[in-house]
Amino acid sequence: MAELWAEWGNLSYLVAAFWAFFEGETFVLFAAALGRTQGLVDPWILMFSVWFGSFLGDQLWFTLGRRYGTRMVKRVPSGEKRIGTALRMIEKYGTLFILSFRLVYGVRNIASIACGLSNISRLRFALLNFIAAGIWAASFVAAGWFVGAAMAEHGFLLVGGILLGLVVLFFVGRAIWQRRRAATVTT
Repeated sequence: MAELWAEWGNLSYLVAAFWAFFEGETFVLFAAALGRTQGLVDPWILMFSVWFGSFLGDQLWFTLGRRYGTRMVKRVPSGEKRIGTALRMIEKYGTLFILSFRLVYGVRNIASIACGLSNISRLRFALLNFIAAGIWAASFVAAGWFVGAAMAEHGFLLVGGILLGLVVLFFVGRAIWQRRRAATVTT
């Protein structure tokens, strides 16, 4: 990451925008942490770059969902089930779902397609997507910045170990929750 910014300079922000077009959470976290620890990355330019990239990516998925959604979904084996779940969430939570779906890892692209399949207007989705992309960009840049600060102060191994432990706890907790949920459904 440091080599990217050292060699490419300001063009690296275009790489960040492109990365955020598709997903980009990890990239943004590392870039922001790099900015804090080595001063190679301006957090404001990074935030606006990934905000724009993320916004455009979701607009594309929304448009593809609106135009080709049902045909696209039928071609992906697990697509119908995942889109159906997202559509139910849109019906139940509406605006809140659009503002928050990008904060849940692995949901973003499916959710944008589902929004395109729903009765949400293009203008409403664009406005909410713009706000949500800004929240996402600011959150991940800030998180990376603060993690970088903690690493600079307490050392990479300590902070990295704590973060790894939290990630493991998250996945173990999720696995337990899914097993309990599956057991409840079958009984």
